[in-house]
Amino acid sequence: MYADKPYYITTPIYYLNGSPHIGHAYTSISTDILSRYYKLDGRDVRLQTGVDEHGEKVAKKAEDMGLEPKEFCDNVKEEFDNMISSLNVLPTSNVRTTSPSHKSGVQSFWSTLSSNDSIYKGKYEGWYAVSDECYYNAGEVEEIDGKTLSRETGAECVWREKEETYFFKLSEYQDRLLQHYEAHPEFILPQSRRNEVVSFVKSGLNDLSISRQSFTWGIPVPSDSSHVMYVWIDALANYLTGQGYPSTSNAWPADVHVVGKDILRFHAVYWPAFLMAAGLELPKTIFAHGWWTNEGEKISKSKGNVISPFDLIEKYGVDQTRFFMASEVTFGSDGDFDHTQMVRKCNAALANGYGNLVQRVCSMVVKNFEAKIPEPGEFEEEDRKLLEIGYGLIEETKGEVEAFKIHKYCEKLVRAVSAGNQYIDEQAPWTLRKTDMARCATVLYVEMEFLRCLSIAFQPVMPASSEKILDQLAVGGEKRSFEYVGEGHALVGGTEIDKPQGVFPRMEE
Repeated sequence: MYADKPYYITTPIYYLNGSPHIGHAYTSISTDILSRYYKLDGRDVRLQTGVDEHGEKVAKKAEDMGLEPKEFCDNVKEEFDNMISSLNVLPTSNVRTTSPSHKSGVQSFWSTLSSNDSIYKGKYEGWYAVSDECYYNAGEVEEIDGKTLSRETGAECVWREKEETYFFKLSEYQDRLLQHYEAHPEFILPQSRRNEVVSFVKSGLNDLSISRQSFTWGIPVPSDSSHVMYVWIDALANYLTGQGYPSTSNAWPADVHVVGKDILRFHAVYWPAFLMAAGLELPKTIFAHGWWTNEGEKISKSKGNVISPFDLIEKYGVDQTRFFMASEVTFGSDGDFDHTQMVRKCNAALANGYGNLVQRVCSMVVKNFEAKIPEPGEFEEEDRKLLEIGYGLIEETKGEVEAFKIHKYCEKLVRAVSAGNQYIDEQAPWTLRKTDMARCATVLYVEMEFLRCLSIAFQPVMPASSEKILDQLAVGGEKRSFEYVGEGHALVGGTEIDKPQGVFPRMEE
């Protein structure tokens, strides 16, 4: 059905200078939804995540805590692994930049760049932001309240005197990058982010400092151990090393790197230039999502309003958290986490809508049809309309996922929930059971068959809840991929079902 190449999705590797927050959760959930969708559609999928452990910022944080950098990273890495598993995210690879395989792969990558005459030694001075691990030129900083800040990120910058460094010849790639952006409009998404990158590159590119001597917590430069690699060349190469580089991998090039908008420049300018210099293919798409605020306020440690993924899970539930984050925000735009909106949305769409519909239908089947899927009679027009919605869900939503419109995917599934509720309210099987049991059987069968298709389609967003509902509908585990959404795999009348259990409890505001 598909070519041999797997569909390869990545999160950025998360920088271990602090605990996981809502932004990390959002990226992980979004990529997992894409991964699960394509797996259910019959694709071989690779989903890679990981952690970025090197750099001055991590070394300083470890020192402040009285720990060795590796010990500090081990502790924080465990938190990120717990976040991944708690959110029911299923990566196929999980990279650590301190691993021997990554270290050897990055050094091989450096050697390739060097042998291709893309690296030279020189001296550098300029404004440096430790928190961004990035140098900025004079036009990229501004003076505010006696501090020099990055115009892009707001990070405080300090002036670094001349130090010996290796440079990557980034300036030579300006035209090639612009040509690639022009020829591949899907390379940077959404469009607004693409425009920002094009504008930055057109303003001119300087050669990039890619090594440091001011600290030692990093991967040594091959043949010159007095230098460690700049954290971004180390980090970006994970997309290769996690798939076995320098050995050949059928996963590369990546189909999509999903990143936060704050690190888009590194992915859309530096990374493709590195790959061009190494003679490697470029990823198909770099998708930059927005930031989250907390009830209208910018999230920051100083304000004490950082949102922990673990708190979300404990308070609202795993699938409710996944659903809200996926459906609330236009993928690519900024989003706001609001408790009241979270409760109202999940109650309306899940507790009152989806979950209640499943409960009503299955309870009536248990009570009135000896807990067996009813045998349907001839379908009427309204029956066929609902079944068409169910059978058409995958085709109806496919384009949204392929265009990275995860929110639209959720929107169409919620709209289908409404159609299912409208149908049962209009057909009123609770009345039919008193007057026309044959028609009641058909209505309940149609609704169960519709819910079967809907629950298969909901799996990427809410895997655990969908599994519970499909269990209640007596759908076998081998019949839950997208190929089974169709009348050729319809429920069989007479099949026993268990007594339904609530899946989405109502939340209190």
